[in-house]
Amino acid sequence: MSLSRLFALIQYPIPHHLLSRLVGRLAECRQPWLKNLLTRAFIKRFKVDMSEALEPDPTAYVNFNDFFTRELKADARPISEGLVSPADGTLSEFGAIEAGQLIQAKGHHFSAMALLGGDAEAAKRFQGGSFATVYLSPRDYHRVHMPLTGTLTEMIYVPGRLFSVNAATTRHVPNLFARNERLVCHFDTEHGPMALVLVGAMIVAAIETVWAGQVTPLSGEVQRIRFDQPIRLEKGEEMGRFKLGSTVVMAFAQPVEFSNSEHHRKVQMGEGLVRV
Repeated sequence: MSLSRLFALIQYPIPHHLLSRLVGRLAECRQPWLKNLLTRAFIKRFKVDMSEALEPDPTAYVNFNDFFTRELKADARPISEGLVSPADGTLSEFGAIEAGQLIQAKGHHFSAMALLGGDAEAAKRFQGGSFATVYLSPRDYHRVHMPLTGTLTEMIYVPGRLFSVNAATTRHVPNLFARNERLVCHFDTEHGPMALVLVGAMIVAAIETVWAGQVTPLSGEVQRIRFDQPIRLEKGEEMGRFKLGSTVVMAFAQPVEFSNSEHHRKVQMGEGLVRV
């Protein structure tokens, strides 16, 4: 048995939510000696480039989560033309949504309907469209931005497990992105419907949006949230953030011709993903 498969298997019995919430409480601790110790150790371990941060002093952050969701300097991430990456990370998979299926990893697929919280009507809108998945590693910038200008129409909280979402687990846990806790954000854009799915993962303490604040953890039921007033966000504008790790899955109703056919390549927020 490979180490990656063993790593995936041992996650099944782990109490994902309890472990994640405990880590979340630690990450919110404001004791200077502890939060500075955690922050400096993390920077050293993952070689985080603090020169890009608006606040480069690691000790200036009120807690570890404040550091982890740090803001970057205004010129750190130029916004390209066309569809852009919503986050720093690895563009792990992308392509067409065929027969209602998205690619999770080589040889593994999952359904758009399951990803979107069991919404068959929403899944129909994306049939024949395209998707892309960006995995955020621990060292990456963890705010999520708009890949296109859009108006929020609905937000759906979907409860689930909290498996790790790294490459090893995506290869061995079936339907991973449709099993984990996630937040589905539907937008209308000039190119048609777009869904941004913020997927939770092990030790991800919470997901936040700029319009609703912290959204997870919520109850164990699917929750649909609509808004009385339209919420319009421009391309490149922040829409949410992860308090520790995770993945963004983008779905588009229109076909997208991605500009680079290489999977598992590093991307930065604002980097162009399509031919212009």
